Amino acid sequence: MTDALTPPKIYQSWSTDSRRWKQYQPRAGDIVIGTYPKCGTTWMQRIVDLLVFQSAEARPIVAVSPWIDMRFRDPIEQVLERLEQQQHRRFMKSHLPFDGLPLYDEVRYIHVARDGRDACMSYFNHCSGYTEIAYQGFDRASADMGGPAPRCPSDVRTFWKNWLTKGIQPGVEDGFPTLSFFDLENTYWAERQRANLLLVHYADLKADLAAEMRRIAEFLGIESRSEIWPDLVQAASFAGMKSQGPQLLPAADVVFDGGTERFLYKGTNGRWRDEIPLEDLAIYEEKVKRRFTPGLARWIEGGRQAAGDPRTSAA
Repeated sequence: MTDALTPPKIYQSWSTDSRRWKQYQPRAGDIVIGTYPKCGTTWMQRIVDLLVFQSAEARPIVAVSPWIDMRFRDPIEQVLERLEQQQHRRFMKSHLPFDGLPLYDEVRYIHVARDGRDACMSYFNHCSGYTEIAYQGFDRASADMGGPAPRCPSDVRTFWKNWLTKGIQPGVEDGFPTLSFFDLENTYWAERQRANLLLVHYADLKADLAAEMRRIAEFLGIESRSEIWPDLVQAASFAGMKSQGPQLLPAADVVFDGGTERFLYKGTNGRWRDEIPLEDLAIYEEKVKRRFTPGLARWIEGGRQAAGDPRTSAA
């Protein structure tokens, strides 16, 4: 196994700490799923789970696919000990920018992007559902963040404006109450031609789940028997995941009011059209023009259907 190719940047929020990756010992074939929150992370974890195990059985996602940079639950030593004991092909979750991860040639990286407007709406639903137990966990684990975790505002418009105009660290202009969506997406886009990185888009998964799953399976070098393929695709659908929610996410009711019903909410796009006024939508549009290249802007808004293959995009 080669050493990490570049020294990772340090990123911290009330929920994440990139320094937890320092003790990670990779295995050839490991898979890292890196996303911004609410851009299809759990969906991709379930897809990879189905491909790795070749079974539609419901397995607890947190147990089979640990979130290494999560700072508010288990000590990193315990997380890595459980990871080391896994005998199946390992796949992990991260909410870090690509330059916050240790990069190894022998590890496969999958990034899922989503229209930022949809990500923000889904993130509001996510944050507004946190239980007080969840917030207490954030507070205990994040003494170096300068204070307790900010509680979610009651209205989506305030959340939207904060997310687009406030950062949590000096020099960062957006992303509150976590890391910057715009910074994170730029780091993955800049490395889109890397052979061991696959860019996937939420809109493409919704448009043709089976085709995207085949694309992911090919990237991972996994072949599925034709007789079980329909069951795997069905299990990866939103309806399939929702029906198995309590088995996939058995601890969700501790973290979220409404448990899995809240976490696996709607899985839809475009809700911002009815809930965000035009003057607030303009803040997002201005930021896209300023922070994204034209190619990245097309990719973030519409995926491969709108922008083509990211690997061949010139800008």
